[in-house]
Amino acid sequence: MEPVSHAPTWPRPPSCLPHHLLHLPPEGARIAVAGLVLVRQRPGTAKGVIFITLEDEFGVCNVVVWQKLFQKYRRAVISGRLLRVTGRIQRDSDVTHVVAEHVEDISPLLDELLTQHQPSPAAPQP
Repeated sequence: MEPVSHAPTWPRPPSCLPHHLLHLPPEGARIAVAGLVLVRQRPGTAKGVIFITLEDEFGVCNVVVWQKLFQKYRRAVISGRLLRVTGRIQRDSDVTHVVAEHVEDISPLLDELLTQHQPSPAAPQP
């Protein structure tokens, strides 16, 4: 009998597309992604647009946050360590972006990871 491989049991945001599958939805499809925030960029030439790079266990995802949406989700965009982003797929040549429509800070899931993987206290010795 072959060993069965199971997906990790760590807390996962529901209904999020893993980053290595971003090539599957058609242009303009509405999807959700989640990941650790690697980079936030706000170039002076981008007229207030913020670019966020998220990473999950399979790869990275480029997120575009327009100025108007940034004002609405400012706290999550600026301080979130782990984000869930719902938006639309946009492709330009070989680069895929998610144009954000909703940004949610799900950083508390990181704390759950820590508590799940802390060693249990040793039993008292007689």
